[in-house]
Amino acid sequence: MRGVRSLSTAVRLTLISLVICGLVFPIVMTGIGEVALPWQSNGSQVYFDGKSIGSDLIAQNFSVPVFFHPRNDSASGVDPDITMSYAMSQIPRIHNSTGIPISFLYGALQKYKQYTLFFFGTPYVNVLNVNLYLVESYPSIYSPYIQ
Repeated sequence: MRGVRSLSTAVRLTLISLVICGLVFPIVMTGIGEVALPWQSNGSQVYFDGKSIGSDLIAQNFSVPVFFHPRNDSASGVDPDITMSYAMSQIPRIHNSTGIPISFLYGALQKYKQYTLFFFGTPYVNVLNVNLYLVESYPSIYSPYIQ
């Protein structure tokens, strides 16, 4: 009788834990995320011509020479940002591939420059945002690369 009671208690505790940890907690966290950070919790989608083309928080695979490329040595492989120095090192390649003036490419990087700590820290740019700006600014050059 004692073994059955212990088993019954263990099963009840397992079911309660399953409901709390497997259902209640994820639902509550999703609700908090939707209220507190709705853009991020919905995937931080970036749209172009009404279509979702990627996420602002996850790196996109740009391999064509006319675009800025994300870092290949990123630890996670999904870092959407690159340092300004790495971005500026890509300007000659993009200029040679597209004919876009170097001054415009440099200005695009300056326009989207962010810092890790407000105005302190390492400056960086989001690759998707800069590439989208190039597509919008030079549609005749980038039209073959857009579906």
